[in-house]
Amino acid sequence: METMTVERVIDAPIDEVFAWLTTTTNYTSSPLVLRCRLTRRGEAAPYGVGAVRNHLWLIGWFRERITHYDPPYATEYVVERSLPPSRHELGRMTFTEVDGGTQVRWTTRAEVPVPLLGALLTRLLARPVITRTFRNILDAANTALAQHPQSEPSKPTAHAPTSGNEPR
Repeated sequence: METMTVERVIDAPIDEVFAWLTTTTNYTSSPLVLRCRLTRRGEAAPYGVGAVRNHLWLIGWFRERITHYDPPYATEYVVERSLPPSRHELGRMTFTEVDGGTQVRWTTRAEVPVPLLGALLTRLLARPVITRTFRNILDAANTALAQHPQSEPSKPTAHAPTSGNEPR
């Protein structure tokens, strides 16, 4: 099994970041994600414990089940089925308030289930594609949620003298 972790500070409050990243239909903001659908609602929240979601990424199809949901601090999931097939032990996102926004840490533990070559294929092929996709989704979240500084109020400007014929 290979553990893959991607981290990013997103320029937004923790509640907003948690809500955006646990609503996986938002992932289609990334060009690497083609379709995401909630197929079963969770017990206490749509994307809470027991929720099932289907993702179609450029690298394959995944059916995930939410196993832990602690808003706005953490969520965990397991990939129940995938094409191409994979072994998956853990998917976890943690959220921490920091200066400048919210620190997101996205970790997955998975492997390509091919005898003898699985570990090598996971390290050389799956790892770079999965971590790139995670980074791309986190970038999309930052773009969608980033706090933009308010522009300063406009200051009155001096007007050039008029000839008296211009409209006021």
